[in-house]
Amino acid sequence: MKAFNHTNAKTLAEARTALAGGKATLIAGGTDLIGTLKDNILPTYPESLVNIKTIPDLDYIKEEGGMLKIGAATRLADIAANPVVKEKYTALAQAALRVATPHIRDMGTIGGNIAQLHRCWYFRKPENRFPCIRKGGDRCFAMMGDNRYHSIFGAVERCIAVHPSDTAPALIALNAKIVTNKRTVEAEAFFDVKVPGNTVLAADEIITAIQVPTPPAGAKSAFLKFAIRKSIDFPIVNCAVLVAGGAPRICLNAVAPKPYRATKAEAAIAGKPINAENAEAAGAAAVADARPLTATKYKVQIAKTLVKRALLATV
Repeated sequence: MKAFNHTNAKTLAEARTALAGGKATLIAGGTDLIGTLKDNILPTYPESLVNIKTIPDLDYIKEEGGMLKIGAATRLADIAANPVVKEKYTALAQAALRVATPHIRDMGTIGGNIAQLHRCWYFRKPENRFPCIRKGGDRCFAMMGDNRYHSIFGAVERCIAVHPSDTAPALIALNAKIVTNKRTVEAEAFFDVKVPGNTVLAADEIITAIQVPTPPAGAKSAFLKFAIRKSIDFPIVNCAVLVAGGAPRICLNAVAPKPYRATKAEAAIAGKPINAENAEAAGAAAVADARPLTATKYKVQIAKTLVKRALLATV
């Protein structure tokens, strides 16, 4: 690793000031950041790391004002184990539990999990050997290279790297909002960005909290993940659903450069009972717009099946 300065921020204002100028990077759990620094994958290296774990009141889970509130520095392990989250916001607890390993969940934070960088071996090749379009280059090396784990719903500005977060689709399905030091953003819009970039966060913008509205009475949610190794791997495909009355919300991830809201699947099952036949139809609708590459065709069936099984898991 290259040398860098390290600052323990005491306030959000102090952290924001340190970020000004674009030469510093935030660190909380560091489970994604440290790897990128060790491998030197980015074209520019931060001069400073600004630790936000030292800022008070960024680590909490509470219900207040008709919603679940989670501090950005709250550990994934705490979210997965919280009895209120498990009972009322089940998809989020299940998603947090499926992130990586117990050790990483003990370090990784909810804010870091949704803000992590994309997964693509060209993008993450050590020493920035592939200066791809996501780094400001002029091409997507995966487009003509090894793309077996990449997007099945096309590119975003010629990039087919997938967003890897497990908690992101759960937050979108649960209609959550992301709170920063500047604004509040719908979770679905939080990832609606242009390349390069992975979120709508400005250079001096910091995630402070997650807000999830309390689901209506009788609502149920579920999260499922398909990975090569169940105990550690990033998703090949994951899926979260919320079934509340006749208007379900369904979100897939690891299938596109940003989490994919399966609106056609939602329409296919809206107002219908959740049974095998209707869940099968919703799964088919979820992948109706898929445009897989030769090496990613297998992911279409996985996505279709996960939608079906996640819906049935709410019955």
